[in-house]
Amino acid sequence: MFRKTLLAAILLIMTSVTAAAQTNTVTSTVTGTNTVTVDKTPPTAAAPSVVINNNDVCKSAYSAGVQTQILGIASGITVTDENCERLKLARSLYGMGMKVAAVSTLCQDARVFDAMLMAGTPCPYRGKIGNDALKAWQENPKDVPSGSKLMVSSREGSEDKKNDDYPFPQENN
Repeated sequence: MFRKTLLAAILLIMTSVTAAAQTNTVTSTVTGTNTVTVDKTPPTAAAPSVVINNNDVCKSAYSAGVQTQILGIASGITVTDENCERLKLARSLYGMGMKVAAVSTLCQDARVFDAMLMAGTPCPYRGKIGNDALKAWQENPKDVPSGSKLMVSSREGSEDKKNDDYPFPQENN
């Protein structure tokens, strides 16, 4: 199997070299005695095709190629969409009946974290939910997702007394 793959790769390289070696030769005669020959090799850099056939993959493909008279460079990369992955993971957890875990997965995004606080349903924190989770988030601001706008003062270590119950005051029983 390895030998067949190696043979195919060598054949492909030899075909590419042969195709790149083609030239366009122009010959003209000036005053009947002088001959001018110009060889122009066509540019060979071509952006690679980066194919992602599965629509369930959270990746995007980008490629580019640049050719000058002397040097040609071509490259391709794939970029992972972390938000897409987070949504797929949360959907899978929810489908398996793990609703709190699904919400916790989404809460890793600061926008979702802030939206949950604004709705009065703070994100779960290490098995705690509701007011217990809110209190735990306030006690551990270093665990708040970076980019959260509602708990930013707590995360930066503000010693302000009015932020002790930020963002929502605890109800006294």
